[in-house]
Amino acid sequence: MSASITVFLIAVPMALGLSLAVGAPLEAGLVAAAVGGIVAGLFGGAPLQVSGPSAGLTVVTAELIQIYGWRTTCAITIGAGLLQILLGTLRVARNALAVSPAIVHGTLAGIGVAIALAQLHIMLGGSPQSSVVANALALPGQLAVIGGAAPFIGALTIAVVLLWPRLPGRVGRTARRIPAALASVVIATAVAAVAAPGLARVDLPSWRSHAFPELPHGPVLALATAVFTVMLVAGLESLLAAAAVDRLAADRAREPVKPSSPTSGSATAVPPQRSDLDRELRGQGVANTLSGLLGGLPVAGGVVRGAANVRAGATGRASSVLHGVWVLLAAALLVTVFEWIPLAALAALVMVVGVQMVSFAHIRNVHRHREFPVYAATVAGVIGFGALAGVALGVAVAVVVSLHRLGRTTITVSEQDGRHVVTVHGQLTFLSVPRLTRALGQLPPGADATVELDGSFMDHAAYEAIQAWRGAQIAQGGSVAFTGRSGGSIALAGRSDGGVALTGRSGGVAAPTVAAAHSCCRPWTPWRNHHCHDRPARPTHTASTTSAISTTSLTETVTFTPGSAPDTARPESAHRLRSGLTSFQRNTAPLVRDELARLASEGQSPSQLFITCADSRLVTSMITASGPGDLFTVRNVGNLVPPPHALPTDSPPTGTPPTDAPATPTAPATGDDSVAAAIEYAVEVLRVESITVCGHSGCGAMQALLRGEPEAGPDRPRTPLWRWLRHGLPSLERMASRRHSWARISGRLPADEVEQLCLTNVVQQLEHLRAHEAVARRLAEGTLQLHGMYFHVGEAQAYLLTEGADSGAGHDEVFDRVGTEGPEPAAARPTTCSTAHPTTCTTG
Repeated sequence: MSASITVFLIAVPMALGLSLAVGAPLEAGLVAAAVGGIVAGLFGGAPLQVSGPSAGLTVVTAELIQIYGWRTTCAITIGAGLLQILLGTLRVARNALAVSPAIVHGTLAGIGVAIALAQLHIMLGGSPQSSVVANALALPGQLAVIGGAAPFIGALTIAVVLLWPRLPGRVGRTARRIPAALASVVIATAVAAVAAPGLARVDLPSWRSHAFPELPHGPVLALATAVFTVMLVAGLESLLAAAAVDRLAADRAREPVKPSSPTSGSATAVPPQRSDLDRELRGQGVANTLSGLLGGLPVAGGVVRGAANVRAGATGRASSVLHGVWVLLAAALLVTVFEWIPLAALAALVMVVGVQMVSFAHIRNVHRHREFPVYAATVAGVIGFGALAGVALGVAVAVVVSLHRLGRTTITVSEQDGRHVVTVHGQLTFLSVPRLTRALGQLPPGADATVELDGSFMDHAAYEAIQAWRGAQIAQGGSVAFTGRSGGSIALAGRSDGGVALTGRSGGVAAPTVAAAHSCCRPWTPWRNHHCHDRPARPTHTASTTSAISTTSLTETVTFTPGSAPDTARPESAHRLRSGLTSFQRNTAPLVRDELARLASEGQSPSQLFITCADSRLVTSMITASGPGDLFTVRNVGNLVPPPHALPTDSPPTGTPPTDAPATPTAPATGDDSVAAAIEYAVEVLRVESITVCGHSGCGAMQALLRGEPEAGPDRPRTPLWRWLRHGLPSLERMASRRHSWARISGRLPADEVEQLCLTNVVQQLEHLRAHEAVARRLAEGTLQLHGMYFHVGEAQAYLLTEGADSGAGHDEVFDRVGTEGPEPAAARPTTCSTAHPTTCTTG
C-alpha cells in the first residue's frame, strides 16, 4: 500500500508532463499510467516494475502526432502492442539484451537531449519547434525575449527537484518521504497561485470529448516503420528497466532488514524475484494495445518508477496494480486540482528527466569499454534523424568498430640471440594476410625463426599462408617454432567453423598442425590450464646424507638436504614468475582493478579466518568460491594451530607414542606466536564470523609425523621444520589414544594411515583453537563458529566436519561429503573403526 502511494505521487505529474511534451491530450498520459500500472502489473513478468508513459518514446510520439495526428498515433500504439505480444510469444525477449549497451544508452541520451531542448522552450514561455535541430537554433532567440513568470516557476521547480533529496537534518529525513517530483509541482503550484495567477495552467478537457483511435491512413511502409519504431524503443526500454529493477531488488535483499518494532523479532529480507522477460514483453504488448484503444500514450516500463517502487518496500505486483488504481481514481475525481498546475512546472519537471537520461556514468562506462564512437554516433543519429535512424546508425558503427578490432593486427620482426622472432598481436584473418606474408618475407630463407602468436583465432587464409612459409623454411634447412604470448609453445588446432584455434601443448615445440583443442588460461581463473606452455620436468634431487628430510610438493616427492637447493632451477623460476606477473597485468588486472580499488579505500572486512596447509595444490579461493576480501588466510606446513602453551622445543625426540598418552601437551614452553597473532587479529579486530581449519589429502607434514623425527644430537640439531612439526604431535597422540574415537569420513573408509591422521589433525587443531582466549570468549558469546574441513586433492572433493555434542567426550566426529547441493546428511555413517587397531574398520 505504501509503495503504491509513493509511486502514484511520482507517476501523476510525470504523466501530465509527458503528455504536454509530446503534444497529446493531457488525459492521455493518465490513461497510459493507469493502464500500465493495472494491466502490465497483472500480466507482466517483472513483478516490481511499474509501467506507464515512456520518456524514451517522447520524441517518437511527438513526431508521429505531427505527421499523422493523435488518433492515428493511437492506432500505431495498438499495432506496436500486438507486435510485442507476438514477439513475446516467440520468446525472443532475451535476445533484445544482446544489443550493445552503448546503443541503448546512446538512444536514451539522444532522446533526453531532444526532450530537454523542447521543454526548455515551454519553460521559458515559448513553444517548441518541430525538430531537435530547430529547437537548438531557435534557443538564442527565445533567450533574447525571455520574460514573465514562467521562467521563474520553471527554475523554482528545477531547484526543488534537485535539492529536495539533499535536505539535511531530521526535518529533511521526514520531508524526503515525499517524492521530489510531487514536492516540486506542489510548491511551484502554490507559488504560482499567489505570485502569478494569470500563468498558463493545465487544461484537462471533459472526458466526454476524449479522442479514441481511428483506422490509420497513409503510406503502408511508413506506418509499418512507425509501428516497428514504437515497438523497438518501448520494448528495449521495458526489458532493460526490468533487468535494472531486478538488480535493485537483489541489492535490497542482501541488506539487513531492521524489525519494525522492538517486539517484532528479527525481520528477514524478501528474496529477489527474477523477471520473466518474455512474459514482460507480452504484458507490455497487452498494455500498449489497451492504452491505444482507450486513447492513451504508448506504455513502457521505467527505471525511475521501478526504483521508487523497490525503495518504498514493494514485495510484488500488488503495488504496481494499486498505483494504477489510484491514478484512475485521481483522473476521475481530481480534475480540478490538476488544473491548478502551471505548464511551466510540468515542462521543467520533464526537462530534468530528459537531462538525467544523459548519464555521465554510462558515458564513462562505454568509454572504458572503448565503445564511445558507437555511443556518440547513436546520440547524433537520434538527435539529427530520429530514434530508429539513430539505432540503425549505432548498429552500423558498432559493426565497423568490431571489424576494425578484428582486422587490427600488429606484426613485428626482430632478432634475439641469432634467432628471428615474428610477433603477431591480434587475430589472424584474411584482412591481415598481406601484412603477415610481407613480414614473413623479410626473414632470410632457411633461417631459424620463432613466431609468437598473441591471439586466439586464425582463419583458413592465414593458416595456409603460415603453412606455406613454414614448409619453405624447413625445406631450406631452417627451423620454425610457434609460441604463445607467455613464451610456451603452441599448436594450431583446427575448428569446425573453418578457422584455427591457437592452443597450448604439453611437450616439444609445436608446428602448425591440427591438434586437439586445449583452452588457454582465462583471465578470472589463471590457475586453469596453467600448463599452457611447455615446462621441463623438475629434477629429483637426492641427498647424500642420512639426515635428509623427505617432503611432498605438488605431484612429486622431492628429497633434499637443507641448504642444497639446485641453482639450475633459478632461471626457469624467474622466467615463470615474470611470465605469470605479465599475464596478470595484461589479462586479470583490468578486470579486478575497480574491485581492488574499492577494497583499498574501504579496508578489509573478511567473514572467515581460513587456516590451511601451505601445500601448493590447495587453492583456497577456488575451493571456497571466494574472491578478494572474503577470506583472511593463514597457511603453514600441516595447517597447525599451536595451543597457547606450545610444546617445549628442547624436549627429547619422540618415537611411537604410548596408546594411553594424553591428547594435549601439558608442559609449558616458548611456542610460535605467528598463528596466535593472526587468530587474535582476525577474532578481535576483524571480527570474523567463523574460523575454518582445512586439511588435505597426501599432506607431507602428516607423512613426516608418521615416519617420526630423525635422530637429533649435539652434532645434528633439530631443524626448523621439525621444531614446527612438533606442534602436530598431539594429533598423532590423539589418533593412537584410547580416549578418543577416530575422526572418519562418512560413506567410505579412510584410504590409509596418512588420511586418518589428516582427518584427526583437523579435529585436534580445532581443540587447540578453542583454548585461545579470544576464541573461547567469542564462542561463549555465540558470535563465532568453528568449522573443520578436509579436501581430497585428487578427487577435487570437499568434506565438512560434523561434530558430536561434545567432541572431547568421545562422540563421533564424521567428515560429510559436500555435494552440489550441500553436505550430505550425516545419518548414514557406515564406517566404524577400532581405536585400538587403526587398520581394523567395518562397514554397517
